[in-house]
Amino acid sequence: MASCCSDLHGESSRRIAVEETEKSERKGGSWKDGAFHVATTIATPAAYAPLPFALASLGWPLGVASLVGGTLVTWYSSMLIASLWGWNGKKQTTYRSLGESIFGSWGYWTIAFFQQIASLGNNIAIHIAAGSSIKAVYKYFDNDGPLTLQHFIIIFGVLELFLSQLPSIHSLRWVNALCTASTIGFAGTAIGLTIYDGTLIISTYYSQSSVREPAKKNMYRGISAAYGVIILTYWQLAFSGYWAFGSDVQPYILSSLTTPKWPIVMGNVFAVIQISGCFQIYSRPTYSYFEERFEAQKNNSKAQYNLLRFIMTLFYMGLVTLIAAAMPFFGDFVSICGAIGFTPLDFVFPFIAFLKAGSLPKDLRLRLMLKLIHSIIAIWFTIVSILGCVGAVTFIVEDVKTYRFFRDM
Repeated sequence: MASCCSDLHGESSRRIAVEETEKSERKGGSWKDGAFHVATTIATPAAYAPLPFALASLGWPLGVASLVGGTLVTWYSSMLIASLWGWNGKKQTTYRSLGESIFGSWGYWTIAFFQQIASLGNNIAIHIAAGSSIKAVYKYFDNDGPLTLQHFIIIFGVLELFLSQLPSIHSLRWVNALCTASTIGFAGTAIGLTIYDGTLIISTYYSQSSVREPAKKNMYRGISAAYGVIILTYWQLAFSGYWAFGSDVQPYILSSLTTPKWPIVMGNVFAVIQISGCFQIYSRPTYSYFEERFEAQKNNSKAQYNLLRFIMTLFYMGLVTLIAAAMPFFGDFVSICGAIGFTPLDFVFPFIAFLKAGSLPKDLRLRLMLKLIHSIIAIWFTIVSILGCVGAVTFIVEDVKTYRFFRDM
């Protein structure tokens, strides 16, 4: 149960506070650019493709309540984070800098730790998902071909290494616009196919440094626009997938689909396109950490900086690709990055940060009620995170015992 809850809550929020680089801050984008970034990170196929499986694990009443509740809480937490922009008179350009401004160095390093866990775990999971989708397309054209899942994981790794050479997240805005369109295409295809296989059914990113002034207003608009995409994709796919396949639904919904073939191929192509942008968004906190240190070395020329950055991205992509190819357990990595990374960043930190630095109501009763609600949410999801982590690690240990490394799944 803990693992299933972790899947649902972690995947229903995908709003990890992925930070912008300093370069992106100098190139102000519109609220639409921010919405593309948010939608790309939240509404990824790797995020909502497991939702029917999580819903099936919880059942209709608890599953629906968890999905709707998780969406509302993460929307609210995104708004809380946006409201803290410039809370102390200074523009907070990253999630880590916000944590430091409120809690000191402890806040900076705590956020950095959870970001790295969430980013690495998420990228391993979506790397596996992308490899699986490319393999499905390949098998459509050559069912008896010799290539395995590991080959396609490596191919996707090469693509991401190329995209990693783009200097900042702002330079990815057109990629993410395409990814958002692919998100809608994937959801529409997958929902249509689940209905076809059954019968008819009624079916922030913390991006303030990427939007131009007035930043707070644009952040609110970007977040709300992105969550509109979530409701149109997450909820419908979760409900239709569970309705069509029941308890037999697979963790990656496309694996449950059998006919017709060509729309399944389309869904997998949409998934790969969308994941390619999402992967970059989640890589940028790691890249930014090292870029800041490369830039601090004043003796480095531009050529030296670019070489160091290429080596860093090459090492990161090699590590993620190696882990994804060796242990292609999609659902397990979704669970662990949701429990250890996304849950603290989405459900815990925003509420305690607002209690410490936000503008609380002047009315004493409202102030006490707000403090109580925020405290309950933070404590509850801390417990969920711990239980989810235990469950996810248990599943990974069991899978490692059951399957050999580099297994073609």
